[in-house]
Amino acid sequence: MTTTHDTTTTVKTAVVPVLVYEDIEAAHDFLVGTFGLASGGLHRLDDGTVVHAEVRNGDAAIWLHGVTAEHDLASPRGAAASHGGLSVIVPDVDAHYARAKAAGARIDSEPTDQDYGLREYGARDLENHRWWFSSPLA
Repeated sequence: MTTTHDTTTTVKTAVVPVLVYEDIEAAHDFLVGTFGLASGGLHRLDDGTVVHAEVRNGDAAIWLHGVTAEHDLASPRGAAASHGGLSVIVPDVDAHYARAKAAGARIDSEPTDQDYGLREYGARDLENHRWWFSSPLA
């Protein structure tokens, strides 16, 4: 028996981070308005309750999911320590930092040149998720 595989077919793969929020709509609006991410839309039930949202950085999607006991998902709001975060590449980290700071984002660290070739700063969103924004050093 001989099996042939079509090697001309390209499968596009991606990793889509999922962040958990108590208030999906407020988180979406903060991420769009403060961090400048693009809206991928809000998904509502018939009664208007937001059950899912998406924000985008270029082609990269980030899904916003609600707190649910069914899926054993909780927001880091009120947690003493963070379990992780997202690193986002932006065209101009200094301009991004100025925008986020002016909009009231909680800043963890100011833009700094890193030994690994990025200029980077750290911030947190409304529910304590950690975010690092960076641009490659010239």
